[in-house]
Amino acid sequence: MKEKNAYILGTDAQELHRLGIQHQIWAEEAQKGWRLANFKAGQTLLDLGCGPGFCTKEMAYLAGEEGRVIGVDKSEGYIEHLKHISELYHLNITPLLADFNEMQLEPNSLDGMYCRWAMAWLPNPKEILKKVYDALKPGGRMVIHEYYDWSTHQTEPELPGLKKAITAALKSFKDSPAEIDIGRELPTTLSNMGMKINNLRLMSKLATPDNVTWQWPKTFYYSYFPRIKEMGFLNEEDVQLALQEVNILENTPGATLCCPIMIEVIAEK
Repeated sequence: MKEKNAYILGTDAQELHRLGIQHQIWAEEAQKGWRLANFKAGQTLLDLGCGPGFCTKEMAYLAGEEGRVIGVDKSEGYIEHLKHISELYHLNITPLLADFNEMQLEPNSLDGMYCRWAMAWLPNPKEILKKVYDALKPGGRMVIHEYYDWSTHQTEPELPGLKKAITAALKSFKDSPAEIDIGRELPTTLSNMGMKINNLRLMSKLATPDNVTWQWPKTFYYSYFPRIKEMGFLNEEDVQLALQEVNILENTPGATLCCPIMIEVIAEK
């Protein structure tokens, strides 16, 4: 049975595994952002769009016994997973099952917020960020990791079937009510909110078949290409050709895959 509040990529076991790989690729970048924002012991931190809690767990170790992390997500399955993580590792985590539009945050209660790939799927990111802004204490900081330019997702050599599927994936994002490249808008949005921009950092990942980064786009292809076939952006032949070419690319000496460029925005209230 499909979960009612499933994501665009789903919330099943396949997606949980993909998210685990994704976190391995991006964990170092997240930790660097937290250090730059001075997330530390004793603080109350928010993991916005926490998913199954890969980042929440690490943030909880940062917050320590005197601090806590609030993990907010709309997926009941992911929140249940987070509860198990909290109990298993004896961490001070408050799992909160809520749509961002419905979540209730106490004013001036947060020392920091982290989100990764949350704003890119929202039709109203400014409203949600204002909610978080109001919940931040003076001096509280946001660390946000979002796509800056998804069209930089390219392979070398370029294979026609895979290129078509990647282009179709981008079109599916662009045709949605959200903005996949929301990262490029965040500095202006947060500045207009009255926040000080402390740090901007572009983040890129170049994958080769022999490194773990390769598994990030590969697992995305196997998960998302069949989904956009159901949405009408590809047909079955397109999907099969694209996945065949993923295998060809993987066995091509010297092949490279440029993942979509991300941006880190750190802003202070």
